[in-house]
Amino acid sequence: MLIRYKKSFEKIAMGLLSFMPAEKDLKQLQQTIKQYETADDWQLFLWKQGEDIIGAIGVVMKEEDIVEIKHVTVNPSHRQQGIGKSMVNAVKDLYKNKSVVPNDETEAFFEKCKGDC
Repeated sequence: MLIRYKKSFEKIAMGLLSFMPAEKDLKQLQQTIKQYETADDWQLFLWKQGEDIIGAIGVVMKEEDIVEIKHVTVNPSHRQQGIGKSMVNAVKDLYKNKSVVPNDETEAFFEKCKGDC
């Protein structure tokens, strides 16, 4: 289930985002979280399964009708189960009147799940 990020989830969100190659540096990771917390056009969602938060997906509103997927990450112990695809599909449902597109970092994943996403 997709839930909106809030400050109380900061540590888990940072942990999940740290799996993204561009977010390995702590300062970069802190800047990214701050951007999600403060910028109106950046939205971070977490994926909750049972009681656990096991994934995160972040989007940026690029234009009036374009939503760019900036981050997609799943806890390594829950990978290969379709969770990333489920998160992409949930974002597409959430923004069904907009085009949901990948950025350079998420494009490979987006292509991998093409038919399913």
